[in-house]
Amino acid sequence: MAWTIAVYPGTFDPVTNGHLDIIERGLHLFDQLIVAVVAQPSKNTFFSLEERMDMLRVALQGLDVRKTNSKLHLESFENLLIDYVRQKKAHVILRGLRALSDFEYEFELALTNRRMAADIETVFLAPSQEYVFLRATLVKEVARHGGNVSPFVPDYVNRCLMEKIQSLAVR
Repeated sequence: MAWTIAVYPGTFDPVTNGHLDIIERGLHLFDQLIVAVVAQPSKNTFFSLEERMDMLRVALQGLDVRKTNSKLHLESFENLLIDYVRQKKAHVILRGLRALSDFEYEFELALTNRRMAADIETVFLAPSQEYVFLRATLVKEVARHGGNVSPFVPDYVNRCLMEKIQSLAVR
């Protein structure tokens, strides 16, 4: 197998156990995995870039993968994803594909990316069964209404989410 670098892009607002599932499985498939946080997403994020990077940094420490440090990199990016992937000398974009509702959007992105860069492949991983319907947007909505999101996010992320919601409620 060729030495393969993959980029797993996302807003990670916040990082969920579903994201970590894809990351951990991606580490077994690729020689190197770059978790790339979109710095300025087109949608407004609940957490700042610094907060999202911090939550990911802590969450990634909990992964049970040997030699993770040399294989796993956490970065942020602002430019076009294809340009970022090329800059990193990667040839794979890793994406999670949850329910059927994701398919059309992800398919369009993959085809657009292929049109711009035929040498870069998009690889889709289906999440583990317990994360099929898990979305960061849903996690935030449940948390905002006082629901328990601890089964869906790492402990540290859960604490950050609760603190953020409490700080917004005080304002």
